[in-house]
Amino acid sequence: MIEDAALLARAEALVRAYAAAGKCIATAESCTGGLVAGLLTAVPGSSAVVERGFVTYSNEAKAESIGVPMDLIAAHGAVSEPVARAMAEGALAASHADVAVSVTGIAGPGGGSDAKPVGLVHFGLAVKDSPTRHAERRFSDPGRAEIRRLSVAEALTLLESVDLHRPGSPSGEAI
Repeated sequence: MIEDAALLARAEALVRAYAAAGKCIATAESCTGGLVAGLLTAVPGSSAVVERGFVTYSNEAKAESIGVPMDLIAAHGAVSEPVARAMAEGALAASHADVAVSVTGIAGPGGGSDAKPVGLVHFGLAVKDSPTRHAERRFSDPGRAEIRRLSVAEALTLLESVDLHRPGSPSGEAI
């Protein structure tokens, strides 16, 4: 679990906002290993908002649990924009949530390459009746724990960007 008072305060505000709007969240997480869902569920009353979380650390889990095509993973790699988008869309389809956020990246210390260095993280945001959005962040290499913490913070930012008062519409186009 991440012990970060600022992130917990943001999670509390998200839970209140989503509960007030009657909206539910699903997560699809790889490099964060469930930390986004864990942070949200640390908030009392989060059961009204967190519909479910998928920890899809392996490629097989991505395919079997949330329907990410193995040929997509083979073509682009698990840490890629297409896979992040497919993860978010798959989590939305495999749940009763209104919004799904996905995280896939390289937290290190190993596993990076010149093309995909440690600290590279892709995010997806799927909202019912809205185009799926993507964000890419390069956190350099401040260490595994910090990359994961920064990734949780970015996932919260994406969830905060959803316009809960206009169905199917994120509050802004650019991430």
